[in-house]
Amino acid sequence: MKPRVMILLGSSSDFSIAKKAIDILETLCIPYDIKVASAHRTHEKVKKIVTESTKNGIEVFMGIAGLSAHLPGIMAANTHKPVVGVPVDVKVAGLDSLYASVQMPFGAPVATVGIDRGDNGALLAAQIIGIHDEEVRKRVSSMRSSFFEKVNKDESKLLEKVNGNYYSPSSFDAQEFKKDDSAGEQELDSYDDLDVAVIAGSHSDIKFARKTTNFLDKMDVSYDFSVISPVRHSKKFEDQLKKVRNAKLFIALTGLSAHVTGAIVAYTEKPVIGVPCSIRLGGMDALLSMVNMPPGVPVATVGIDNGGNAAILAAEMLGITNKSVETDIIRFKGNIE
Repeated sequence: MKPRVMILLGSSSDFSIAKKAIDILETLCIPYDIKVASAHRTHEKVKKIVTESTKNGIEVFMGIAGLSAHLPGIMAANTHKPVVGVPVDVKVAGLDSLYASVQMPFGAPVATVGIDRGDNGALLAAQIIGIHDEEVRKRVSSMRSSFFEKVNKDESKLLEKVNGNYYSPSSFDAQEFKKDDSAGEQELDSYDDLDVAVIAGSHSDIKFARKTTNFLDKMDVSYDFSVISPVRHSKKFEDQLKKVRNAKLFIALTGLSAHVTGAIVAYTEKPVIGVPCSIRLGGMDALLSMVNMPPGVPVATVGIDNGGNAAILAAEMLGITNKSVETDIIRFKGNIE
């Protein structure tokens, strides 16, 4: 059995976070390998593992590390395959490792998930593989459905404890709230052959989105670009998502409370790349609300305002099976100065 995901731990003490990832990959029947290698103490070992694994067909890498977590970045520097970063809380609530993972320079993106969220890291890796593997995509969909059922069970258990005099429960059919991808298909046309759907939350985000679309043009990657807010225009936003539902992946650029990425991951089971934009607070509000998603709904977050890295990450995902895109991304990463 050939591994499809390579997990690297910066330290054996990170295994409790890796275990979350392993449980997800086991459930989804995705072969994986796991190694311990430090970016600082065993630099050459990291480089050899990544370069050899890339040659041997690993599709997605995952770097799990705390403190000055340079491991995912070193991995990204030595492969053209997507790298998922999982920051670990060792000191200062894991913010040091989060920033080290997400704030990568142009040309070496790390698809960062929330602090200690090994489960979301593995699910994101599965979503990436699911772009070109229908069976994996189906298993991811089934897992997402199980999260829906879990929430319903948790609600039932909680409500059993509510016994206030003024508690007045309403009656709803839980099945009505299940996501239905076919909803609206008869009314709305969709784009059938679309690689990437790029969505900006406001006109203030367009300057960052241009970095994304310019690079997608260079890679000859097909995309749709729209500017729409799920908060100001919720119905219009839902209609737009139905139009681009056949896209292989999504890129969302948004500032402030980052509702755009949250709305998209609630709708789709495909990979969602998030670009936090510096509208207020230097983009920290958007970054933290974007990356720290709950279990089951990962956002592959890149650095603040780094629309270019979002496009590179998208190309790395598509290049797993698209040889033309793979050739272009290898050439591009080799020419960055």
